[in-house]
Amino acid sequence: MANEKNDEIVVLGGTGKTGRWLVRELRAAGHAVRPASRSGEVRFDWSDRDTWPAVVEGAAAVYLIPGGPEATRDFARLAVDAGVRRLVTLSGRGMDRYPPGVGAARFPSVAAGELAVRESGVEWSIIRANNFNQNFDVDYWRPPLLAGRLALPTGGVPEPFVDTRDVAAVAAALLTEDGHQGRAYDVSGPRALTFDEAVATIARAAGREIRFVELTPEEYQAELAAEGVPAEAAAELGAIFDSMRSGHLAEPAPGVREVLGREPISFESYATEAAQAGAWA
Repeated sequence: MANEKNDEIVVLGGTGKTGRWLVRELRAAGHAVRPASRSGEVRFDWSDRDTWPAVVEGAAAVYLIPGGPEATRDFARLAVDAGVRRLVTLSGRGMDRYPPGVGAARFPSVAAGELAVRESGVEWSIIRANNFNQNFDVDYWRPPLLAGRLALPTGGVPEPFVDTRDVAAVAAALLTEDGHQGRAYDVSGPRALTFDEAVATIARAAGREIRFVELTPEEYQAELAAEGVPAEAAAELGAIFDSMRSGHLAEPAPGVREVLGREPISFESYATEAAQAGAWA
């Protein structure tokens, strides 16, 4: 498939944290790409099924950012019926560690993505990623960092944050190369840092005072409620930190090296680049 550059590759979430880098990566390699999102070159909306057929028509492969469980399953079936021959989905590290049914209950969307590609009947691969470096400068944690205080219930457990550029590079390889089908790759950064260490690294790079505050799970839920975060989203965020505190995801994963043959981007390099770009100015 690596030489079939006339077949378009659909990138769901083509303007998102991993999707925008994936689009650049694929186009730089000469592949025809169809970025799809609510505000992208091709309109795609999980809540509007009328937008789905045009997204997959004539496509060879799809990078699947899951929606709801039912929608993800139905979209994958539509893609295969339209002739898509390869599906790559983005999931989260640790999904393979839950007993049957537990992962789907805690993280229904990513579990649906894994199930949809596995049952698709076409070539598939799964990327299971740690927390992104870019969570600190694109959305989730940027506002509190700008305010000088990031407070989370991490239990002091370290996290090997992964750069979205590495996730995109791995996705590009899985979408265009042979030899990765039927496999799930865990991807992370090269070493684990506590959130306290990560925030201190960002503060040094940004040249300003920013502190990290450790919360209990209960304190975190209370802060989310005070910020107006919907209960369902707050519960999912709580589940993410429950998994993190277990320590199962603290060890760096080998996926970037396995697929790309190089070391992942370090958190220090990421923080320096982001600070120079004015992320926390």
